[in-house]
Amino acid sequence: MDRVSKTTRSRIMASVRSKGNHTTEKLMGKILRKLGLRGSRKHWKVVGKPDFAWPDRKIALFVDGCFWHGCTRCNRPSKSNLSFWRQKLSTNRKRDRSVTRKLRQQRWKVVRVWECDVESQRTISRIRATFGLANN
Repeated sequence: MDRVSKTTRSRIMASVRSKGNHTTEKLMGKILRKLGLRGSRKHWKVVGKPDFAWPDRKIALFVDGCFWHGCTRCNRPSKSNLSFWRQKLSTNRKRDRSVTRKLRQQRWKVVRVWECDVESQRTISRIRATFGLANN
C-alpha cells in the first residue's frame, strides 16, 4: 500500500527525469564504433527520438529497455499497482509500434533492440545487414 495519495505519487513520478540510459547506450555506442558507424548520437529531430540515428541514410536504431518496454523474457512485472503497470507498458509498446510505423512510412529503416540483446551476435548481424556491412 502506497503511503501517499495517487495525485502525490503521480507528481513525484513525473518529476523523476531520466539521466539517459547510459550503460546500455554507451555499450551500443561502443559496438557501433567497432563496426565503423559514427556520428549517430547527435540529437537529430527524428520521429520518436531514436537512441541512434543516421538521417542521411534514413536509419534509426532504438534500444528498448526491458523494464520500460516490457521484454517478455526478462521483465518482471511489479506486484503492486498491477493495473497501472500493465497500462503503462501497453501504452509504451503502442507508442513504439506507432513510431516505427511512422518512420517506415517516411522510408526509414528501423532497428529495435532489446536492452538484454545489445551484445548478441544476432543484434550485431542485424545492424550489419541494415547498413549493408559485410559479416566478418
